[in-house]
Amino acid sequence: MSLSLSQIAKTATAQMFGGLERTLKKGHAFAKSKDVGDAVILDWRIAPDMFPLKRQVQIATELPARCLSRLAGAELPKFDDNEATFEDLYNRIDRARDLIADYSDADIDKDPEANITVPMGPDREMTFTRAAYLQNFVLPNLYFHTTAAYLILRHLGVDVGKMDYMNAPQQ
Repeated sequence: MSLSLSQIAKTATAQMFGGLERTLKKGHAFAKSKDVGDAVILDWRIAPDMFPLKRQVQIATELPARCLSRLAGAELPKFDDNEATFEDLYNRIDRARDLIADYSDADIDKDPEANITVPMGPDREMTFTRAAYLQNFVLPNLYFHTTAAYLILRHLGVDVGKMDYMNAPQQ
């Protein structure tokens, strides 16, 4: 059985967005229980040279939404990156989830071995096959940034575990 690009992408993003939302909700509850403002948690980072929690969430949502828009031949979504609260981040996850759900599977799946060239900063581009772009660039980045968000919350003492990250069914 072979899986299509849309099946792979939509399944992976649904799971990771669910886990991201679940860990953020636990982080939000933790902040409230400690009477800590959202900004303290959302601006937290584990190391000085890493992005803070809110930026990890921004990248984890924007990158797959923009990838799938490229694969579907749709207009690239614009994200303002101005989230300041947990609620703002939940809304961002919902927006990315809705965008991805709306992209046509047929458009995403067309010609997986065709090349796609994507910008990588202001002065650089990279060319991938459409399948490699999803599997070797976008999904690893999605996993990396959702993991970083999880680790920041875990580092702060939030009671999150593997099943939260994976968005596994609760018993």
